[in-house]
Amino acid sequence: MAEFLPQVESYKGTVKEMAEELVKKKFPERIIHFNKLLEESPFLCENLETVHSDLKIPVPEPIVVNNHDGDPPGKKRKMPDGAEDAVTGAKVFVLPSGSVPINSHITQMVDTIKPLICQLVEEANLLKMWISFLIPKIEDGNNFGVSIQEETLGEIRTVESEAASFFDQISRYYMTRAKLVSKVGLGSDTKITVPTYFFVAKYPHIDDYRRTVVELDEKEYLSLRITLSEIRNHYATLHDMITKNMEKIKKPRSTNSIEAMY
Repeated sequence: MAEFLPQVESYKGTVKEMAEELVKKKFPERIIHFNKLLEESPFLCENLETVHSDLKIPVPEPIVVNNHDGDPPGKKRKMPDGAEDAVTGAKVFVLPSGSVPINSHITQMVDTIKPLICQLVEEANLLKMWISFLIPKIEDGNNFGVSIQEETLGEIRTVESEAASFFDQISRYYMTRAKLVSKVGLGSDTKITVPTYFFVAKYPHIDDYRRTVVELDEKEYLSLRITLSEIRNHYATLHDMITKNMEKIKKPRSTNSIEAMY
């Protein structure tokens, strides 16, 4: 085991060097970069109509359906051989234009911001390890610097947790939009059968569903813009907090305990 100790110490030294360079040099660069992103497309839209996306789902002609069998809706019919028709579920229609396109503007924002979220999580983890390595052994008294280290660690953990939660927001948007679009899309009279618990494309004539998709896209645009602002704010907050307390973070205890009392 002893032969691995030099490698562990080397790793700790590397973490300390990388973390200090990160705070002093890269954090300011990150903040300026995010400010520029917020001032240009796709994160800046003077008119929200640029965020809208054509679903390419036409409103079909109304179809008159006459039931000549005399059976109540949903009742299983007897087959000629005496067996019952086992096909159940809601009838839906196939989209004539194929798949419904995603919102390209929102997707461009997502493709830009996801690597930045990953970067923030990784760099927060690096800072967390750096400060953890700087915490001295537990002793009585003279722990003011240690409390600063622990408070900084708490802030870093909060940033790391919030950054990871941004991914949930993105996945929820796509899932919600897919469910809404499935209620809008109807096309030809080609019918398929699925279980009724699938909320399938069934209401192309209801404009409220189409409008809801538009509102959802606009909401996600604003949400992603706020997310980018929050990432920038996290970098700015950590940079400010760490630089102001750098001396206590690196040397939490005075070498002379008597001097620390005054």
